Parts: sequence; structure tokens; C-alpha cells
Amino acid sequence: MILESLLAYLHILAILTLVVFISSEAALCRPEWMNAKTVERLVTVDRIYGIAAGVLFATGLARIYFGVKGPDWYWSNWLLHVKIALFVVVGLLSIRPTLRFAQWRRALHATGALPGEDEVRKVRKQVMLQAHVIPLIPLAAVFLARGFGG
Repeated sequence: MILESLLAYLHILAILTLVVFISSEAALCRPEWMNAKTVERLVTVDRIYGIAAGVLFATGLARIYFGVKGPDWYWSNWLLHVKIALFVVVGLLSIRPTLRFAQWRRALHATGALPGEDEVRKVRKQVMLQAHVIPLIPLAAVFLARGFGG
């Protein structure tokens, strides 16, 4: 029971970290706030967001395989597959912003150039899309945890 509790805690901590850092990306990624420090900060925030996503995935797998309910119970429930699919969608949506933040940083270091307003707006839309899909994952999780979908 202690292992189950610790895994649940780490999973929730990873979720909260993910939400905080995607919110930070959304707040920072604005044309009117874009400067050299913001570009650097976006790269750092995105890195932490990626680490949180990795920890979230790892703790989720650990809960499946080492948790009380066991892998047979989880893998037979379609809500787990919904959660994983949504997680993959968020991961795919995060690729372009991550690449753009790195490109902006390289351009900043090479020439001092900042991204244009249109570019920032496009990337912000993708970050916001991620931020709006993420809450659907814990929604599926609470139903899953209460035995729905089995």
C-alpha cells in the first residue's frame, strides 16, 4: 500500500509540474513579451515540461505494473488507452513548439534575431492547444480509477 501511495503521489506531482510549465510556456510565448531573456526562458521551461512529461509517463507505467490493481486490470480498460492516446497527442503537439524554441535560441545566439510576431502567435496557438488537451487526461483518469470503462 505504501508503494501504491508513493507512486500515486509522484504521478500527481508530475501532472502538476506538467500543468505549471505548460502554463508558463503559454504565458511567456507572447509577441509583446518576446525578448532575449524570454527566448532563453522558454527553452528552459520547455525542457522542464519535457522532463515532467517523461516522469509522468514513467510513473504511469509504474502504477500499471507495480500498483495494486495490476496490469491486467489496467490494460483491459479502454479508458487507459484513451489516456495514453491523449498523452501521445499532447506529445506530438509539443514537438513543433520545442523545435521552434530551440531555433529561436540558435538564431538569437547567432545573429541576435528574435522571432517575428506571426511566428510567436502560431507557436502560442500550439502551446495553448496542448494546454487545453491536457485536462482531458486526468478526466479519463478519475473515471478509470473508479472502475468505469472495464
